[in-house]
Amino acid sequence: MTTLLERPALRKSAPRRVAARRRWLRAVTPLVLLAAWEGGVRGGLLDPDKLPAPSVVLATGRRLALEGTLGEYLLDSVQRAVLGLLIGGLLGLALGTLAGLVRLGDDLVDPTVQMARMLPHLGLVPLLIIWVGIGESLKVTLVALGAFFPIYLNTYAGIRNIDERLVEAARTCGLTAFERVRHVVVPGALPSLFLGVRLAFAAGWLSLVVGEQVNGQGGLGFMMMEAREFSQTDVVVLGLVTYALLGLLSDLLLRLGERRLLAWRHGLRAR
Repeated sequence: MTTLLERPALRKSAPRRVAARRRWLRAVTPLVLLAAWEGGVRGGLLDPDKLPAPSVVLATGRRLALEGTLGEYLLDSVQRAVLGLLIGGLLGLALGTLAGLVRLGDDLVDPTVQMARMLPHLGLVPLLIIWVGIGESLKVTLVALGAFFPIYLNTYAGIRNIDERLVEAARTCGLTAFERVRHVVVPGALPSLFLGVRLAFAAGWLSLVVGEQVNGQGGLGFMMMEAREFSQTDVVVLGLVTYALLGLLSDLLLRLGERRLLAWRHGLRAR
C-alpha cells in the first residue's frame, strides 16, 4: 500500500514515463524503415550499387570519421550554415519587425519582399554566380536567402495577428511604447517566430546542399560531388543522411528552446 508521502512522487514520475514512452514511439517508424532498407538490400530486392545497405553506409561513415575527413567536411558545412542563417535570420527579423510595427515600413518593405519571395532563390544561382562569384560568398548567400523569407513572413504575421485590444489595454494601463512591445508584442509573436526559425533552418540546409555542389572546396556537398565522380554511392548516401541528421538535430534544439521559452502557452495537444 502506498502512503500519502509516496503518492506525490508517483504522480510526478507518471508524466516522465509517458514522455519516455512517446520518445520511443517516435523512433519506431525510422527504425522500421531502416530495417526494411537493410532487409531489401540483403534480400536482393534493392541494388547495393545504387542504394547501399545502412550497415555499409554506417561503416563508411565510421571509416571517414576515423580518417578525419568527415569531421572536416562537417565543420565546413556547419560554419557556412550558421553564418548564412545569422545573416538571413537577423535581416528577416529586423525587416519583419519594421513592417509589422510601423505603417511606413509596411508600405516600403512588404510589397518588395512579397514580390521577391515568389522567385525561387535556388533558381538565382546563375545570377548569383555573376554577382558574388563561386566561392564562399555564393554558399552563404544561398543559405541567407533561404532563411530570410520564412523568418520575415512569420515575424510579420506574428505581429499582425496580435489582438489589437491587448495593445489598447496595455496603453490604457500606462505602458510606454517600448513596454507594450516588450510585454505584449514580443510574447504574442514568439510562437509564429519559432515556426519561422524552424522553416528557415530547413530551407537553409536545403540551400547549402545546392551551394556546396557549385565549385565546392569543402563541405558535405563537395564530398558528395567528389564521391559521385568515382561512383561511391555509399559516400553520397552518407552525405544525405548527415544532412538529414543535422536538420533533425537543429529542429530538436529549436523545439526544446520553444518549449522552454513558451512554457506559459497551453495549446492543443494530440491525444
